[in-house]
Amino acid sequence: MKEAGIRRLAAANLLRVLSVILTAVVPPFFWDGFTVLGTHLAWLCICSVCVSTLNIILHLVLKPNLTPKRSSFAHKISRFLKCCIYFFMSCILFHAIIVLYGAPLIESVIETFLFAVLLSTFTTLQCLCMLGPNTQAWIRVFSKNGAMSIWESSLQITTICSILGAWFGAFPIPLDWDRPWQVWPISCSLGATFGYTAGLIIAPLWIHWNRKQLTYKSR
Repeated sequence: MKEAGIRRLAAANLLRVLSVILTAVVPPFFWDGFTVLGTHLAWLCICSVCVSTLNIILHLVLKPNLTPKRSSFAHKISRFLKCCIYFFMSCILFHAIIVLYGAPLIESVIETFLFAVLLSTFTTLQCLCMLGPNTQAWIRVFSKNGAMSIWESSLQITTICSILGAWFGAFPIPLDWDRPWQVWPISCSLGATFGYTAGLIIAPLWIHWNRKQLTYKSR
């Protein structure tokens, strides 16, 4: 496995981590009273937009697809529209799952949906950038030994870490600590964010340590 590929992956992931950090550090210079906790909904929007934009740019620049194919302009437009539909469906699906796991059904609808958008940004958007609107490729990547490149291995790790982070973030909510960060959905969104950034850091390190055992075969 080429070290250059791992270095490119590590550099891209570090840029993603930096973008998340900047969403909490930069806005206070332009927005009086902005804090991740105090103006949490605004931060959810900013973080989702910034991470989405950077992921799309990195995908266009790095082109991590294994077998890029030339396609017509109409096909590209169709693919883009399908990706937008998939992303919106992902937000709706995550919203429904979050409600089934105990989030308020009627109250805090905006908060729940924005959290679903953030979670979709950390998971579904990366899949769409890497694999496109191809459900068979998604199933392959997230099956056992289904990754065909270091980028897909990184996709596996970051997606799983994001979902686990959101799940673990829900544990403090019912506790009677009366802390500001226990308000829905702050702890869950922070957990997803920490899980996402942890996955971005862990992925290239894990791939580097296991590079001799990892063998990617074309399917």
